[in-house]
Amino acid sequence: MAYFTPSTKPPPPRYDLLAQHEENELERAQREIIREPYVTNNRDATWVGDRIASVIENPTPLWWYIAVSIAGGVASLAGLGILYLITTGVGVWGENKAANWAWDITNFVFWIGIGHAGTLIAAILYLTRQKWATGINRAAEAMTVFAVMCAGIYPGVHVGRAWMAWYLAPIPNGNGIWPNFRSPLLWDVFAVSTYLSVSIMFWYVGLIPDCAAMRDRIKNKILKYLYAVLCLGWRGSARQWANYEFCYLMLAGVATLLVISTCTVVSSDFSTSVVPGWHGTIFLPYFGVGAIYGGFCMLITLLVPLRELYKLRDIITLRHIDLCCRFVLLMALLISYIYLMEFFVAYVGGSPNERFTFYNDRIFGPYGSTWLCMLIFNSFIPMLFWSKKIRRNPWAAFGIVIFPSIGMWLERFVIIVSSVHRDFLPSSWGMFYPTYVDVLTFTGTFGIFFLMYLLFIRFLPMIAIAEIRAVLPAANAHNPPAVVKDGEQPGSHHA
Repeated sequence: MAYFTPSTKPPPPRYDLLAQHEENELERAQREIIREPYVTNNRDATWVGDRIASVIENPTPLWWYIAVSIAGGVASLAGLGILYLITTGVGVWGENKAANWAWDITNFVFWIGIGHAGTLIAAILYLTRQKWATGINRAAEAMTVFAVMCAGIYPGVHVGRAWMAWYLAPIPNGNGIWPNFRSPLLWDVFAVSTYLSVSIMFWYVGLIPDCAAMRDRIKNKILKYLYAVLCLGWRGSARQWANYEFCYLMLAGVATLLVISTCTVVSSDFSTSVVPGWHGTIFLPYFGVGAIYGGFCMLITLLVPLRELYKLRDIITLRHIDLCCRFVLLMALLISYIYLMEFFVAYVGGSPNERFTFYNDRIFGPYGSTWLCMLIFNSFIPMLFWSKKIRRNPWAAFGIVIFPSIGMWLERFVIIVSSVHRDFLPSSWGMFYPTYVDVLTFTGTFGIFFLMYLLFIRFLPMIAIAEIRAVLPAANAHNPPAVVKDGEQPGSHHA
């Protein structure tokens, strides 16, 4: 008869189980510490150059012609709106006694914010030596230049007689007219023009090595001559690289300071007034955080489709999308804190006009639905980025950032219109409604922005070839061999 015989091997003691669990946890933590590579799938420098240059060298895809046609058609709306404004007068705008220049200053601050974000992304991440930004800095720099160009339309045309806009510059003229240096409009002219010129130089200097690479690769003689002019005789010598690094570093520092100064000037447009809702010191961090917020949202909106259309998944990796989403989440938390501080300061400030503007008008006033949409889009929907699965899903991130992009425009509208449409005199109260000229002009600026961006990605490298090559494993002299485990290559050279 069979009987049970206990095993001669004793059960593992308790301390062995704890040691095994600790070893498994350490191994898991080690795998998480090992960062993802900047370029996935062990791509080498030759593949990186060929892939980025193929965007320009390959035949133009059909979708690009369709996109350019749509963007050009939308951009023509801005031309029609501006032409009608100049030939008729600023009365075609939906302005009234209380809300003067409401729609246009909203759009001006919106585009300036996106422009600030591009420089902050490219310059500050470069100054802090964040190597992961090499995949997105060129797109951010281009976004800056085109957004500031769109913003510059409004100060130029709002004067009504656009051919007289050169009077804003402090230069001698036959009528002996000099600008009023106490006017915030003039502050904007100096700040935006300086910022635009430095942003163009910062963007162009980064393009020089890549233009030289395209000069040596391209077969089209016209484009070869164009790249030869743009690269300024670049040969890639050690002395040229040293001068390039120094110049790029200096421009990054200057651009960063100009972002702060331009944010200060734009915020001073509001802070120096006595209008309730504007007269505060919070606008400098307010606009700075809002600029970074809207800029990262716009950057994700631009990069996700291009990443898929041009098959750049190994260069613009999920890590880039993840980190950009983390910045969006951080800015959403900061902007929510600023919203709370606004109402707190209005409550304890002791000004009945300030309290009326924030509590009676913005929340329960005629524009209360606009304020509620702004709060939902900017403060609640981005909280989805707490989920890692959503952050690492490019199309989910693309869909989510559309809402903060709209919310940042609504924020400017709430700040400007809900603060001025009910001023100190109830007899001058009134509602602001944009006319079709306002809507056409603003819609057309999006067409201008995307049209310039489409032309940029077609004729200039949209990713910095030299900088991507510099973060490859082969560029590190002390690069250890890659660790292959469980069929994966985690890129231990970035640990």
